[in-house]
Amino acid sequence: MITDFSDLLRPDAVATGWNTATKKALFQQVANSFEILRVGDARTIADRLAEREKLGSTGFGGGVAIPHAKLPDLAAPTGLFVRLSQAIDFQAVDNLPVDLVFVLLSPVDAGSDHLKALARVSRRLRDRSFLGKLRGAGSRDALYALFTADESRHAA
Repeated sequence: MITDFSDLLRPDAVATGWNTATKKALFQQVANSFEILRVGDARTIADRLAEREKLGSTGFGGGVAIPHAKLPDLAAPTGLFVRLSQAIDFQAVDNLPVDLVFVLLSPVDAGSDHLKALARVSRRLRDRSFLGKLRGAGSRDALYALFTADESRHAA
């Protein structure tokens, strides 16, 4: 299985140490970061993430959430990964607070590409060993390296 996320995640789209108290504040900070990265308009991104979250929590357990949304004028699926300083309530399925967040934005017409990207991220973030590595990584560069290392090359 290919685990390289370099097609979804840029080195400058990895963050650590954010102090955010609520999902709403997290979505605003994520949206501001995407705007700085020239991915889209912060207000639109924050609104779309909040709209999707109203359908049901994207916190899927184990301290992990994958908020996602579709945006107009986006060329391809793109992500942003955040390791929070303090876990926040996300109304996750296991009721545990979330400290690892991978936000996925896709073009409005992405269809199966959005679902495939979401499935890839979800599969990777269900790996407890990988989550331990993410929580133990000492820097943004180390986090990015974890996401872009193709571990299938090392499988025996």
